[in-house]
Amino acid sequence: MSSSRVTELLVRWKEGDQQALNDLLPIVYPDLRRIAHQQLRKERPEHTLQSTALAHEAYLRLEKQGIVQFENRSHFLAICAQLMRQVLIEHARGRGAAKRDGGVKLALDDIVLAAKNRGTDLVALDDALEQLAKLDAQQARVVELRFFGGLSVEETADVVGVSPATVKRNWAAARIWLHRQLNRKNRDDT
Repeated sequence: MSSSRVTELLVRWKEGDQQALNDLLPIVYPDLRRIAHQQLRKERPEHTLQSTALAHEAYLRLEKQGIVQFENRSHFLAICAQLMRQVLIEHARGRGAAKRDGGVKLALDDIVLAAKNRGTDLVALDDALEQLAKLDAQQARVVELRFFGGLSVEETADVVGVSPATVKRNWAAARIWLHRQLNRKNRDDT
C-alpha cells in the first residue's frame, strides 16, 4: 500500500474520522510488527514481551492519546516506535524494581563505539537519552528514531526535517556521547 494512502487515512483520522484509524491499522500493522521485532531483538533473550504484544500495546496507547497530527507514514511510525520504547522502559523499570540489578539488557554493538559483545541496561540507556535530550534534543530524537524506531537515515531526516547528512552527523555524535555516558555509569556502578 502506498504512503499516500497512509497519509490520506492519517489526515482523515486527524479530521475526526475514527474509522480511518481502523482502516489504517491493517495497512501499517506489518510495519508495527517489524519495529516491535527490531526493538525486541535488542532485548534479553528471555524477555516476556513478544512482537505482537508490543505492537498492540503501542496501538492501544496511540488510540488512548486520541487524535495526533501526523505528517506522513514515517512520522506515524516514529511515534509508534516511541510508544513501544515507553512500553519497554516501563517494563524494564518494573522488572528492575522487582529484582534489583536484574535490569533488561540491551545490546548496543551497532550503536555505541567499542562495545563489542557487551550489553547495557535499557533503563540506563533511557536515562542517558533523557540527559542527551536536555543537551541536544535533535540528537536524542535521531537516536530514538534510528535505534528504537528502526528508521533509515532518509526516513529519520524526513521526520526530523533535516538533511540526511545532518542525521548522520547527529547519529555519530550521539553514539559517542552515549558510549561515554554508559561507560561512566558502568564504572560508577562497580
